[in-house]
Amino acid sequence: MVDASGIRERFTAVAQALDERARRLLAAAEAKTAGYGGIAAASRATGVARSTIGRGLRDLAAPEGLSGAVRRPGGGCTTLVAKNPALLDDLAGLLESATMGDPIRPLLWVSKSHVKLATALRERGHKIADSSIPKLLGLLGYRRQVNRKTRDGGHHPDRNAQFEHINAAVTAAQADGQPVISIDTKKKELIGAFKNGGSDYRPEGCPDEVNVHDFIDKERGKAIPYGVYDIAANSGCVSVGISNDTAQFAVNSIRCWLDTMGRQRYRDMKQLTITADGGGSNGSRVRLFKVELQKLAQETGLRIRVCHFPPGTSKWNKIEHRLFCHITQTWRGKPLVSHETVVELIAATTTKTGLAVQCALDTRDYQKGIKVSDEEMKSLNIEGDAFHPEWNYTITPKPTI
Repeated sequence: MVDASGIRERFTAVAQALDERARRLLAAAEAKTAGYGGIAAASRATGVARSTIGRGLRDLAAPEGLSGAVRRPGGGCTTLVAKNPALLDDLAGLLESATMGDPIRPLLWVSKSHVKLATALRERGHKIADSSIPKLLGLLGYRRQVNRKTRDGGHHPDRNAQFEHINAAVTAAQADGQPVISIDTKKKELIGAFKNGGSDYRPEGCPDEVNVHDFIDKERGKAIPYGVYDIAANSGCVSVGISNDTAQFAVNSIRCWLDTMGRQRYRDMKQLTITADGGGSNGSRVRLFKVELQKLAQETGLRIRVCHFPPGTSKWNKIEHRLFCHITQTWRGKPLVSHETVVELIAATTTKTGLAVQCALDTRDYQKGIKVSDEEMKSLNIEGDAFHPEWNYTITPKPTI
């Protein structure tokens, strides 16, 4: 389908300075340039009727037939607004009621469709066709628009300060040659012949056939990819779980990264710095996450420093736009028919900047709802930073007796 936004922008920029013939010829030129579907796209973008654009195309094909006059004197129809000055006012009233959301006003239920607006105007005594509504909406300054993501929600007052704190911690660790990893859970995926977003090249007329409904296959279940991204090495390790996204699963994924990639790259590793979201299985309030990190510290002898991102800022986590987005591109348009398919596609993910990914299937059963008592929390060898200790803390191995 031809994108009409560029046509609309160019036409609107010069339309006021053009006469009727010039507007017709410009719309026709845009339709001709656009190729297949150009007439429909140009008509939508400019408001010029398709028949008029057709005449413009004939004029472009035979310019010698154009005369000096734009149209004969008195030619053309009288506009609806000129015939009925109250028409725009009544339409504006209908739009206002639908936009403002006052339950007392009429047409609160209308989604501002052309048919419903024309019907409401006819009920008020106006003679108008459905096809006339778009031009009238343009006169009132209304256009169809999509939602725009601009509201970032409430900001924590120390949001920027926490970003600076994380940056300082990461910079210091990397200067000492110590690893810094970004962790998170990717979106859960249904396993089976289900539609996957995006498209992929296949022989013409032979698309992958998938299920009509996306109901979970109880035998195949779902895939839960948990990622560990090494910021300095531009490499990732992904564990694909099959049960639940829990704190135990999260820390086992970190353990997997240490075994397969971390110790090989950082042979003098003494400290591991982790950046993570504030929620989910690795959230700042998840007690079990801290308990499992304490176990990992005991096993490895590492000091584990954790810095959580402030609420509502997960998109700034490095793993989101350096690993997960590329995995999504790798399997776009491909049904994830088995856990092995998920593992193979993740492991095949690469980028021009040299991203390397390892992936493994984690078949362990992680139980939800494990409670951690106050006594267990007190037994942890954990020290919070002076700045927001609930977000920033270090877990060290307990001294041996």
